[in-house]
Amino acid sequence: MTITVNIHEAKTQMSRLARAVEAGETVIVARAGTPIMEWRSVRPRAPLFGSIPGFGGPGWEEAFTEEADAEVRAMFDEDLGLDDPA
Repeated sequence: MTITVNIHEAKTQMSRLARAVEAGETVIVARAGTPIMEWRSVRPRAPLFGSIPGFGGPGWEEAFTEEADAEVRAMFDEDLGLDDPA
């Protein structure tokens, strides 16, 4: 989410805005309604495990089976021509 404030509000609410930036918000500071600067955190937030859609959620363990491993190895063997007896 982005917070937009004017310069006067940014000066008077600096501590509150700094906490918002630390929490991952972006602050746009404007002069007479025209954006002039953007404040955002210099430290990226660590991703939460399972935050990538479809990865790490329920059932992901089933994707790693011996059959799937053998199938992937066979694809590499085919690409390298290792399955040809010649």
